[in-house]
Amino acid sequence: MRPAALDLSGQGGEQDAWAGRKRFVDVGGLDLAYVEVAGSEPPLVLVHGFTDTSRSFSLLAPHLSARRLIMPDLRGHGASQAGRGFGIADFADDVAGLIRNLRLARPVVLGHSLGGMVAMQVAARHPELVGGLVVLAGALKTDFAPDHPLVAGVAELRDPISPTDPFYDWWHACGSGVPRALLAGLAADASAMPAARWRAILEEIRRTDLTAAAPAVRVRTLIIAGGRDPLFGQAHQEALAEALPGSRLVWAQDCGHNPHWEDPAFVAKAIADMLPAE
Repeated sequence: MRPAALDLSGQGGEQDAWAGRKRFVDVGGLDLAYVEVAGSEPPLVLVHGFTDTSRSFSLLAPHLSARRLIMPDLRGHGASQAGRGFGIADFADDVAGLIRNLRLARPVVLGHSLGGMVAMQVAARHPELVGGLVVLAGALKTDFAPDHPLVAGVAELRDPISPTDPFYDWWHACGSGVPRALLAGLAADASAMPAARWRAILEEIRRTDLTAAAPAVRVRTLIIAGGRDPLFGQAHQEALAEALPGSRLVWAQDCGHNPHWEDPAFVAKAIADMLPAE
């Protein structure tokens, strides 16, 4: 069955329909959910950040409409099963399994934030599967102190988490032009995760250091950074560029931690510039 086209007539309707677009694939005994958009090769595998789901790319996808897109929910997020581990390697092996199961021919793997760490691990651990890498608002390591707003905010969350919890005002902070329907959908998705899972995944993120793994990445690599990113600023981006051989760093100067929400056209053009001509 051909994947359905994105409805561009209104973001509210598209957000309401997002969950119904999901398919499932068995990867290592886990049911992983994903959304697919038909298009040309090479495909793009888009890996979301911490507490997000494939919905995170719903604004970017229409700008990449000429390409085949595969947008999974990471284990323990969205409609995907949780499994037993939440390490970066666990997420990366799931994405590698998805690529194999769907028989994708060396896709470009894009990861946002946590997804950037996952994408780097996929490229380092499974180089035969990856044709290109995009790290969006990512980092080699987080350096989050115990009193960091993310760490402190997650520690205070209690079940059931409300989609209107004031924490989301900080966690999903972005420009005023981002559709409220997207942010509401992401908050609802995140709130379905138990607080203990938030903390378990965040602890894995905090202990991750990809400095030693990054030099094993041998594919063309694009780094897209938000000029106003409060989580991973200039020092993080320069460390990424130095560690990833031959990478190119592009700045979305007016964006924060979520350039694919704030300026999806800019992000899409940067990605298109690294892809082979159709």
